[in-house]
Amino acid sequence: MTLTPARDAAARVPDPVPARFPSPSPGLLRRAACEFGLTALLLLAVVSGVRWLFAPDGYGGGGMAFALLGAGVGVLLGALLLSAPGRWSGGHLNPAVTVALWRLGVFPGREVVPYVVAQLGGSVAGTWAAGLVWGPVVARPPVSHAVVRPGPGWGEGAVVAAEAGVLAGSALLLAGLLAHPVGRRLLPYAVGLVTALVIAVLGPLSGGSANPARQFGPALLSGEVGRLWVYVAGPVLGAVAGAGLCRRAGVGLCRGLGAGLTPPPVRPRQP
Repeated sequence: MTLTPARDAAARVPDPVPARFPSPSPGLLRRAACEFGLTALLLLAVVSGVRWLFAPDGYGGGGMAFALLGAGVGVLLGALLLSAPGRWSGGHLNPAVTVALWRLGVFPGREVVPYVVAQLGGSVAGTWAAGLVWGPVVARPPVSHAVVRPGPGWGEGAVVAAEAGVLAGSALLLAGLLAHPVGRRLLPYAVGLVTALVIAVLGPLSGGSANPARQFGPALLSGEVGRLWVYVAGPVLGAVAGAGLCRRAGVGLCRGLGAGLTPPPVRPRQP
């Protein structure tokens, strides 16, 4: 789950890089391709982690398996956010985050659908690639393409509430970070930490997805689409609610978001 604005093709921050090393200004197609590729890498890693942590011939599951998975995914997300493709696209990797940034007024509405389509497509591609890498074990229980399931006693309403709460809280926290230069530098690490905690704590309970793209590919390829709407609606509702609260708060938390959310230009390495 990430909350980073995409670089606008028309940069609003002066480029301090000399003219002979111009800063790349990727268009929408390129940025959407980055979202596709990064989300595919994320799902490939998630399914691979579930395969080795929860399959009988691996770690064998349990609470510690969720903690290990969360730690691994958190570190990976931080690395993807710091990568050049992550900086080009903004490293959303989550349709709910894209919607939240749009509702905050820092991401253009015309780019929401291309980003979401790219993220969902990347989810399917990464899940499918994991099946190619690890073979039939990925499709069999308990792995089942790493589809997210709620724990015992968790109904659909409770899962929606948990997923929405996570996204609302995360949106408020990360929006506060993004409003300040120091906070923006801490963003990749905050994203990794929050994600690790969500998976470790909520994984055995509600499923701990907090990302429609996390569930989309696994649900389609496993055929378990009955609860897919829960893991889509919860994060999106939470993201919209968090953005709304942020805009209402205005003073302190979200003041200056429009001017403060443009990340510094990506500087190509000098040969």
